[in-house]
Amino acid sequence: MQTDIDPRSLIGRKAFDRNGAKIGTVDEVYLDDATGEPEWAAVRTGLFSRDAFVPLEPSELADEGLRVPYDRKLIKDAPDFGVGRHLSPEQELQLYHHYRLDISAPVSDSDSPFPSPGEDLGRVAGSPD
Repeated sequence: MQTDIDPRSLIGRKAFDRNGAKIGTVDEVYLDDATGEPEWAAVRTGLFSRDAFVPLEPSELADEGLRVPYDRKLIKDAPDFGVGRHLSPEQELQLYHHYRLDISAPVSDSDSPFPSPGEDLGRVAGSPD
């Protein structure tokens, strides 16, 4: 996805799956703590439904909205963590596994490819640091 886009401009946009079927509307955008780049979007999947987290990296911003390169069923089956809070490292790992994404965290002093216990990996766009 384009990294020069203001994450707040994604909020309220329609989200579509790989086949062009509407998934819902972007509720919130989560930023990577290390880079400050938009990493996840919480998409409201229906009037009485929940928010499904979708990865922004393989997604594309198009005129009609956010196009997520996954099937609607996979998106709707994503783990539900609620919105408005930090994603814990464990929650983010669950999302990476759900979407079968490569896990590439910043390398720490110990050269471990995984985050330190308790390290936050994502925050809500527009929230205080």
